[in-house]
Amino acid sequence: MGTAKQSLSNAGLNRRNFLSLAGAAGASFPFIGSLSQTPAASQSRRNIIFILIDDMRYDSMSCMGHPFLQTPHLDRLAQNGALFENAFVTTALCSPSRATCLSGQYAHVHGVSNNSTLLPENTPTFPIELQKAGYDTAFIGKWHMGGSADSPRPGFNHWISFRGQGVYLNPTFNINGKSVDLRGHISDLLTEYAVEWLRKERNAPFCLYLSHKAVHAMFEPPERHKNAYADVTIPRPASMADTEENYAGKPRWVRRQRHSWHGVDYMFHDTITYEEFVLGYNRTMLSVDDSIGELMKTLEELGLLDSTLILFMGDNGFLFGEHGLIDKRCMYEESIRVPMIAHCPEMIPAGQRNKQMVLNLDVAPTVLDAAGLSIPNTVQGKSFLPLARGEQPEWRDAFLYEYFWEESFPQTPTVLGVRTDEYKYMWYHGIFDLNELYDLKNDPREMVNLIENAASFEVRIEMEKRLQALLREYGASSVPSFRAL
Repeated sequence: MGTAKQSLSNAGLNRRNFLSLAGAAGASFPFIGSLSQTPAASQSRRNIIFILIDDMRYDSMSCMGHPFLQTPHLDRLAQNGALFENAFVTTALCSPSRATCLSGQYAHVHGVSNNSTLLPENTPTFPIELQKAGYDTAFIGKWHMGGSADSPRPGFNHWISFRGQGVYLNPTFNINGKSVDLRGHISDLLTEYAVEWLRKERNAPFCLYLSHKAVHAMFEPPERHKNAYADVTIPRPASMADTEENYAGKPRWVRRQRHSWHGVDYMFHDTITYEEFVLGYNRTMLSVDDSIGELMKTLEELGLLDSTLILFMGDNGFLFGEHGLIDKRCMYEESIRVPMIAHCPEMIPAGQRNKQMVLNLDVAPTVLDAAGLSIPNTVQGKSFLPLARGEQPEWRDAFLYEYFWEESFPQTPTVLGVRTDEYKYMWYHGIFDLNELYDLKNDPREMVNLIENAASFEVRIEMEKRLQALLREYGASSVPSFRAL
């Protein structure tokens, strides 16, 4: 295993060098969307609402089989639209993922590789393109790029946000440049402002970007949900067990992280129990479902529910003890997989459960496609509207994942990886430890690492080749050489 590590170290491919090699400052790269990016023909000026939830797992909806959480409004959204069961983020971290949603670019291209960096103002984003095309645009909620910055950002006619992570109760909002102190739960307040903005009279199509603080830790549900699910028995994932059998073949850093801020044995500095953690998360999720209900009710009253494209997703997944971990960042399924729903009855047939791999990389081109606008050649994703409409276009069969080590959270190393429908390969940089290879068809919970399994050697070689190819395709001018292949 030292060969791969040594090759990357010799190439000097740390985060800074990788960003430089990959063109974070705007280097040219081929247009990645190999599919035809034809604007949607059904309506060239369609109203659009993009709803982003913080740290929402893919299965935090009753329609995805959650053992006790009930989300009737999200279920309705999914039942009357397209539910993408295999949606993923290309970096499982708030700011990089949000920048990717806005720009349609990988983190190594847009440059937001951590939670403290602002998206450069000259980066093409879907709100900027919509605003230029005459859309009335609004951002309401958590921006979370640039640390404590909350001032209005390019592309929005109307701006409501707050500093950093914000607070659940009695927040202070920046409303179009003015600081306003408020009383109430943040999910309810953001929803009220969104509803108020939707109801205003306008002579232009609109795009609302509603970005909830929920369900980021530390969880605080509104008073009406504080005792929900009090009698529920909280299940624990099998991979949470602190046993030699469970960690056999796993990288050492995974088990060591158990006793850290992001581990089950010392979660959030030992300030919360596992049961409180899971209950708090799901109780706070109820405020998100309430918000969806209010938005759908408002659109229905305005006669816009059927014609408005609603895109709903999470900015990254979240671990509930899988492999002894909480939080995100790593490349395990619960960290990178997110909910994704597209709802627009005029355009999208109801009741679809799509299995194709869609990404946060695809949000920007999908929004622009729905608006009938050209998609900039800076975009690396592709519109999934054809999938949502029930068509069967040629589609990706693999995607690149990247996460860059953070000084504030050193427990999780840099990882570059590739996921297909069958396999997942994770390649670590900066540590002398095992890489990971999983057979997702036969081992969906990623319990058995096949990286040193002789019978899986050819699969490992093929996945390393795929990773190299994806790094080249998505803008890296130099890629690691794993071995003589």
